[in-house]
Amino acid sequence: MVTSRMTLATAACVLAAALAARPLAQAGPQAPAGAPGRGGAGGGPGAGGGNGQTFPAQQRPPGDPAVIARGKQLYGINCASCHGSDLRGGDMGGPNLLRAPTVLSDEHGELFIPIVHGSRQDKGMDPINLPDSDIVAVAEYVHSIVATSRGQGSPPPGPPVTLNILVGNAQAGQAYFAAKCASCHSATGDLAGIGSRISDPKALQDAWVGGSAGAGARGGGAGGGRGGGAANVPTVTVTQANGQKVEGTLVRYDDFIVVLKLPDGTERSIRRDGDTPKVEVHDPQDAHRKLLPTYTDKDIHDVTAYLVTLK
Repeated sequence: MVTSRMTLATAACVLAAALAARPLAQAGPQAPAGAPGRGGAGGGPGAGGGNGQTFPAQQRPPGDPAVIARGKQLYGINCASCHGSDLRGGDMGGPNLLRAPTVLSDEHGELFIPIVHGSRQDKGMDPINLPDSDIVAVAEYVHSIVATSRGQGSPPPGPPVTLNILVGNAQAGQAYFAAKCASCHSATGDLAGIGSRISDPKALQDAWVGGSAGAGARGGGAGGGRGGGAANVPTVTVTQANGQKVEGTLVRYDDFIVVLKLPDGTERSIRRDGDTPKVEVHDPQDAHRKLLPTYTDKDIHDVTAYLVTLK
């Protein structure tokens, strides 16, 4: 038994020594010096040569403009109906090319050529009778688009999209305001000139829906936005068992304690036991929170269109 154990130990040592002396196997053919590989110079797969880029399609230099122009024309004739004019798939059901593995792994059309010649005919991609030079031109065009696209296959950047939210009826908005808002706000008081103070309609819409458009109670006041004026801060009245009342700004309120800030700036904590003491919270935003589930898109657009007119 001892001899057997020693033999196994000796064999293990010999094997370990042989593996340590054996050179590591190469993952693939050695790329020529300076050639752009998947990992870039000195990097493994995904290293991107230290630039964070992974695929050859993201590392390749720009193609010849003349070839790209010819490829664009050929793509429009032969490919757009299936893959879409923007490469994101077309009416004939072709896949999105912006994030297709074949496109991202191809360098100069070498992966396009067999597919166009029919290697994926069994998957619905019929062969197209194009010479290799034309297929390479199409590949160069596709790569030129991929090079300008953003993350996750987003389309190439274009002019900024501006939304026109002033699509409501100002008269209907005025009627809604009179019915739902006039008990707390006034078009000639706290909301006077709101259309000039908040000139961006989107910001104005966000402000009134969130309850921060007014300057306080009816007739005006110093406070402005949410958290920006005392009129928007919740206050609390605590009536203790002996009838004494303590009032201040609400700091914390739960089943066990109520914490309020007194007018002199100090904080006071009062223990709660069931309904004792009596706690009354006065939150100026409560009415807005109750209205939020009731707004329709039409209500929001109409009221916004009305408030914009209050210059």
